[in-house]
Amino acid sequence: MQKIKILTDSTCDIPKEEEKRLGIKIMCFPVTVDGVSYRERQDFSNAEFYKMMDNAKEMPTTSQLTAYEILEVYKELYSEGWTDVIHVTISSTGSATYNNALSATQTFKEEVLSKDGPEMRIHVVDSKNYTGVYGYPVMQAALKAQKGTSPEDIIEYLNEWLDRAEVHFVPMTLKYVKKSGRVTAAAAFAGELLGLRPLIKIVGGVSTVVEKIRGEKNIIPKLLADAEQYMTPQTPYLIVSGSDKTLPKILEQAMTEKFGYPPEYMVEIGAAIACNAGHNVVGFVIKGDRR
Repeated sequence: MQKIKILTDSTCDIPKEEEKRLGIKIMCFPVTVDGVSYRERQDFSNAEFYKMMDNAKEMPTTSQLTAYEILEVYKELYSEGWTDVIHVTISSTGSATYNNALSATQTFKEEVLSKDGPEMRIHVVDSKNYTGVYGYPVMQAALKAQKGTSPEDIIEYLNEWLDRAEVHFVPMTLKYVKKSGRVTAAAAFAGELLGLRPLIKIVGGVSTVVEKIRGEKNIIPKLLADAEQYMTPQTPYLIVSGSDKTLPKILEQAMTEKFGYPPEYMVEIGAAIACNAGHNVVGFVIKGDRR
């Protein structure tokens, strides 16, 4: 009898209540603030981390999940009797975690599995993206597993979504995107002087600046036009938010009126995303064209 466990990492930004309700296993990324090491989701809430960012003397940083850490989780799940583990990771273009998961999978097969013991298959899926882009389908995958859907069909669903999903967002401050390389240092500096904010799109693990928006009043109209251009009609979408919910709530209302149905939920970015985008963002996750 199949027994499927859905495993992911904390950059998925899945709400904690959904993590618990759906039985999803989430590995938490290490975060360092002023030389002190923490674990995302475990050592602070999102709101607490936003305040830590504001008070930090140095830029907070995140680290990859190591092959050793991942292997230890695989061993734990094996001892619990799962027949299949579907492991959806942060984009391989932004972290070594995906490749570390592949390495841990190989080590698990060679050093843990025995010919006479039970089998546990590990399926590693590269999300090719961040935050709710893979948080949402991971939640759907967990629901499918509860309903008895086969591992193969769940993986097919995940890959179909992840091949088409994208996130579009506007960081309200340029300090963090400048540091992370989402926009060039020169563009960030010019933006600060001219009051410009980049509309950033991440597709297939690649981030691009779609355009530079002048004035806060133009952010929601630009995002709405972007959603209308790229979203496949009548497909699920999410609103992306951070510390300030004002613009995300306006965007939620505008998209609901424009498309005739509400978002699945408003995803609040966690520490790993905030370290690279800042904690005050507004945007959306949509399903676009297959690439």
